[in-house]
Parts: sequence; structure tokens; C-alpha cells
Amino acid sequence: MVMPALEKEWTAEMVRAIPADHNQYQIVDGELFVTPAPSWRHGDILGEFYLIFAEYLSRNPIAHVKLAPQDVEFDYRTLVQPDLFVVPLINGRKPRTWEAAGQLLLAIEVLSPGTARLDRSVKRQRYQRQRVPEYWIVDMDARLVERWKPDDERPEIITGLIQWKAAVTTDKLEIDLPALFAAALD
Repeated sequence: MVMPALEKEWTAEMVRAIPADHNQYQIVDGELFVTPAPSWRHGDILGEFYLIFAEYLSRNPIAHVKLAPQDVEFDYRTLVQPDLFVVPLINGRKPRTWEAAGQLLLAIEVLSPGTARLDRSVKRQRYQRQRVPEYWIVDMDARLVERWKPDDERPEIITGLIQWKAAVTTDKLEIDLPALFAAALD
């Protein structure tokens, strides 16, 4: 379950000072969110997405895929850890830090029982304000992806084939969602 903290204004520096435990700490616009470690099913879905993106990006070396926990700091009041995200290469190389990457090409969050508000509302709105080109919310139970773009008021709901491509390439990544969900969950 996501628990907002009682402190009024959190910063990235304050979050980094929290002693390590099994929780994930993120702040959005100064509000702290604490979530427990994700479930095994959550990890299985992420693993499938990661393998697909890693293989695609090895054929199309335009970007780099990362898995949480990796900090993405939009400003001193917003530090998030997308479950999976894609950042551009810098001069043909993987960026070594968020500061070097500086932008997200895609962010993916897999819903957990306690993260729906955080993922569907708080983080979605922040990703849209940051002009992240695509934000995917993966609903394991419904076996679908909600695709959000910066100006969307409603998501595109995808249950079959989902496509993604970075602006700098013409080769589209195609993911068969029923096959992905079957591989990860069945």
C-alpha cells in the first residue's frame, strides 16, 4: 500500500538520507510516497518487458533501458523510480547518470494493489507535465496497458499489439501483450 508521509515538503536530498530498508521512497512535487517491495508477479512482468526492450535496443542502438530502483530526479522536489524506463544514448553511449540522460523517452509502471493512485494519478500527471513522450501503466489483472501521451486526457487502452518507437528511428518495436502476459503470468 502506498503511504504518503506526514512531512509537508520533501526533497530528493531528504529521500536519499533515509536508511536503506525494503521500501521504495519516491517524491512527487514534495509529497513522499512509500511503497513496499513489489510482488514476484510484478517482477515477472517487468522481466518480460525488459528482455523485449533490451533485444530491440540492441538492434536499434538509439536508447538504453533501465529497471527500478533507479532514481529519476526531475527537480529537487520530484524523485521517482519508474519500474522500467528508456533514456536516450549520449553520443552513442549509455548515460551513466540521470543527469547525463536528462530525459525519459518512455516510462512504464506495473500496477500493484497499493500503487493505483500513485501510478494513475500523481505520477501520470507529473510525467505528462515533464512531456515524457509515452507513459505506460501495465494492469496485470486486466492484462492491458494504458498508454498516456503528454496531452492526453484519457489513455489509449491496449490489449493486443502495442507499438513503440523513439522519434530518432523508423523501426517500431511491437509487443504482443497476450503473449507477454501468458509468458509472465501463466
